[in-house]
Amino acid sequence: MHFTIHADGGSRGNPGPSGAGAMIRDHLGSSVASVSKFLGHRTNNFAEYEAVILAFEELAKLVPSAKRGATTIAVKLDSELIVKQMNGAYKIKHPVMKAQYARLMQAAAAFGKVTFTHVFRAENSDADTLANKAMDQGSNP
Repeated sequence: MHFTIHADGGSRGNPGPSGAGAMIRDHLGSSVASVSKFLGHRTNNFAEYEAVILAFEELAKLVPSAKRGATTIAVKLDSELIVKQMNGAYKIKHPVMKAQYARLMQAAAAFGKVTFTHVFRAENSDADTLANKAMDQGSNP
């Protein structure tokens, strides 16, 4: 099995009202699930990590545990920082970001091969829309 996660997080102000969004697609490119969640008062980087974590949690509901080890996941983000941190090119210094990194590593470890790739915002529009929807809903309850 193969899935692609397009994830995005953002905050209005940094920190500020933040949201996370992700679109999960199967090997044919068809949408199988999405997430959109208001995160409260957080930083942009926290929201970026949270978007991917939420996507993995959603994917875990769709893929039986017996098949997760044979499942490959391509994660695509427009956050070059998070991609470089997940690929080991950048160190993580902030304690909250270290915790987010650890949560994401644990979520990803449940699956087979997982790759993290930087994409431009135009290639991540569905996730961006979901993150903005979450921020809108949280800012206007």
